[in-house]
Amino acid sequence: MTTADPILDAKNVTIRFGGLTAVSNFDLAVRPHELVGLIGPNGAGKTTIFNMLTGVYKPTEGEIRIGGESTHEFKPYEITARGLARTFQNIRLFKELTVLENVKIGGHTHYKYSGTSAVLHTNRFHGAEHQAEEDALRLLEIFELRGRAHYNAKNLPYGDQRRLEIARALAARPRLLLLDEPAAGLNTGETVALMAKIREIRDRFGVAILLIEHNMELVMGICERILVLNYGKTIAQGTPEQIQKDPVVVEAYLGEPAEAAQL
Repeated sequence: MTTADPILDAKNVTIRFGGLTAVSNFDLAVRPHELVGLIGPNGAGKTTIFNMLTGVYKPTEGEIRIGGESTHEFKPYEITARGLARTFQNIRLFKELTVLENVKIGGHTHYKYSGTSAVLHTNRFHGAEHQAEEDALRLLEIFELRGRAHYNAKNLPYGDQRRLEIARALAARPRLLLLDEPAAGLNTGETVALMAKIREIRDRFGVAILLIEHNMELVMGICERILVLNYGKTIAQGTPEQIQKDPVVVEAYLGEPAEAAQL
């Protein structure tokens, strides 16, 4: 795979649940280092697309490729191992485990030792565990959570839980990071800080980012291109400037052209 080739390439992806078509003929190619937004009204199919990209759902039609390899027969953990990691619209941490343990779990596929090594506490086991902890602490430092490494995840404030979930996803060392409404529930100051952090993540880790978000300030402020969904279909795509001026987008997303200034 060259730097010009897409990390992710979805073509004509459709999924039906019974008689309902949730997503229809969806196309998306994400190349290295891109920052792409996926927006649309509630129920437009955005999270369903994330679930297909990560193997939770299998498309009824179409094909999804990672690095040129079809993912149709892959399980979610196999897709993660090939470079896709995600966060969730509703935070899914291991609430009873510590902050540090949550991040270590995110990177578990990169630290190899046998069950026998774990039982006998061999040098290989201790070496892998030490490296996993160092890598996790480094991520927590970046997200300003190192001082809370030994807190239970459930005891973190909401905004810190959001950041912890991103740190855990990055522990998997993805080539493409999928963020599902990372600003949900955040106040204005936290959202501004998140915008800066997403840019930093992209540049520091060299990852591409695909972002679902309802906060238009965040989307328009950081995304280089945007796809707009409505009723499971892509109705527009382009730069933030093009999307802001698209009358079809304004009508679908806001209901009235007069409200275009809000985009």
